[in-house]
Amino acid sequence: MNATVMSALAEPNRLQMVELLRGHPLTVGEIARQLQIRQPQASKHLRVLSEAGIVESKVDANRRIYSLCPAPFRELDDWLENYRVLWEDRLSRLDDYLQSLEKRLPAEQQD
Repeated sequence: MNATVMSALAEPNRLQMVELLRGHPLTVGEIARQLQIRQPQASKHLRVLSEAGIVESKVDANRRIYSLCPAPFRELDDWLENYRVLWEDRLSRLDDYLQSLEKRLPAEQQD
């Protein structure tokens, strides 16, 4: 997993920007307005996200329109898959154990 991506997403404003961009591309002004921060502050956060490869921008006249890049999220999903498998296995074993306990209980205690 890319530490730069994790570091960029660790900052709350940047994570909120990513959440906003999940729906559709937005301009810097729209992002700043929705997060209630100043435009220069939004631009700085977007620059960090861009340098981490999380967002990309397109210039449209005098506006920059930002959208998410899918690659870092695929990489993050691949990294998380190892943990997902681990926890699914553990939860499956817990479920098996609880079912075995339930079978041992007398019928009146199972309700």
